[in-house]
Amino acid sequence: MTAKVILNPYSNRWNSQARWPETQAALRAAGVEFESAVSERKGHVTDLAEEAARAGFSPIIVSGGDGTIGDAVNGLARAAQSSDAPIGPLGIMPTGSANDLVVNLGIPTDLTEAAQVIKAGKTRSIDLGKLNDRFFANNSAAGLEPYVTTKHEKIQNIKGLARYLIAAVQAIMDRPEWVGEVKWDGGEYNGPLTLVSIGNGPRTGGLFFMTPHAKLDDGKLTFAYGYRKTRLGMFIALPRAMKPGKGSYVEMDGMYEVECTRLSIHLDHPSPAHTDGELFPQFIQDFEYSIQPRRLKMIVP
Repeated sequence: MTAKVILNPYSNRWNSQARWPETQAALRAAGVEFESAVSERKGHVTDLAEEAARAGFSPIIVSGGDGTIGDAVNGLARAAQSSDAPIGPLGIMPTGSANDLVVNLGIPTDLTEAAQVIKAGKTRSIDLGKLNDRFFANNSAAGLEPYVTTKHEKIQNIKGLARYLIAAVQAIMDRPEWVGEVKWDGGEYNGPLTLVSIGNGPRTGGLFFMTPHAKLDDGKLTFAYGYRKTRLGMFIALPRAMKPGKGSYVEMDGMYEVECTRLSIHLDHPSPAHTDGELFPQFIQDFEYSIQPRRLKMIVP
């Protein structure tokens, strides 16, 4: 069966476009039969993935980063025969800046090796998260985390993980905060919030383990939340947010991590929000999260 490879040329500040010849060569060398399509505008990856799925291409392969994967997942979901029908298989040629889902799945970041994984065709079914009307594969957030993303998008002339770290420092200096009403199956919280992070996978932003105990196929969302009153408190938490295990920031006073299948959040004023690193076009106040267990079939080693 013929695969469809969808290139997001804008991913990682056009690095995905620069590596497109390398991506195609790696797939051909691995023996993957494919046709290609190139995204021409924001949201076009979603349309291209939907069209490819409806046309019967399999697998769908994306060349880009986490946002590209998220867009493709939404296209596959639109093409599905029902609201809970399995979608995929989806392969990844990792040319993004963070490649968090790739790391969380154990997919190699080397393009030659990633192409060989796609050719082998082994799959793993993972959970699919949903925020309001948008699906996500790896993570989503309100509050400080997407506020960092707004800073990240404005930084020029710095690439890679340093850009994420600088954005985090800039965001902390602004000390954004909200008051939230939060309810989930098993608990609730009413009070001040700095951080609201919802993970299907543990790593995000290339550096950070915002939901360090999240598992991609446990049928649950992992929800981290809390409040740091001062900039100093946020800066103390920052290096601990880079720890995946013992010593994580979620062990600090005022920070919490819980598991749930449904989550409702109302904030006192609008917050930026993201799914898989892609910001919503407007700030929002109301968030409805849910999880669809093992709906997304990914190609993995």
